[in-house]
Amino acid sequence: MKTLRRVLRHRPAALVVPVVLTAAVATGGCSSGSGGAAGGGETAGRVVDHGPATPDGGAEPGGTRGRPERGAEEPAAPVRVTIPSVGVDSALMRLGLNKDGTVEVPPPAKGMTAGWYTGGAVPGEPGASVIIGHNSTVHGKAVFHDLKKIAKGAEVTVRNASGDTARFTVTHRETVSKKAFPTQRVYGATNGRELRLITCDGAFDAAGHPVDNLIVYATRR
Repeated sequence: MKTLRRVLRHRPAALVVPVVLTAAVATGGCSSGSGGAAGGGETAGRVVDHGPATPDGGAEPGGTRGRPERGAEEPAAPVRVTIPSVGVDSALMRLGLNKDGTVEVPPPAKGMTAGWYTGGAVPGEPGASVIIGHNSTVHGKAVFHDLKKIAKGAEVTVRNASGDTARFTVTHRETVSKKAFPTQRVYGATNGRELRLITCDGAFDAAGHPVDNLIVYATRR
């Protein structure tokens, strides 16, 4: 078990998504639609291995959570996320790690497409699965632009490559400062089948980047 031991300074991009793999901090790319740049080296987390620890006493977070045992059949990857109440119906790209150990985010040119972070659980499997999307980019309104309107009880569906659908119910949401991102709460071990949706939020800093993150929590029905 690994845990976060220090927070790396975020890069000049707007979506900040700290990740627990071995340990990580994420920065990503939402900009204000009015001139803040998003792109060019944007990332979503750097893996920093600091040795074993046991946060929350649960199963190992990150890449092993929600994965089948060796020899078991791999669950089908998610390919689409739908949130009818806020008008989201998006294909899902796969988000892994860059060569420098940072976590990928959708490129600004594909701002209307959300991404599934492959280091977490497969949506619908045990553990916390994470879907990341932009609020806006320099190209304009993005896929999670209206996520702030989502209400408790709203339905989120994730369809996989086999055609099966996992249905989730929103339990709550929170807006957090990028400087105090709740890494363990979002990415930490859980015995449930849970989903987190993450985008940028809040006021803009001097560079035109939102200073907060919006996190939506949902549980499989």
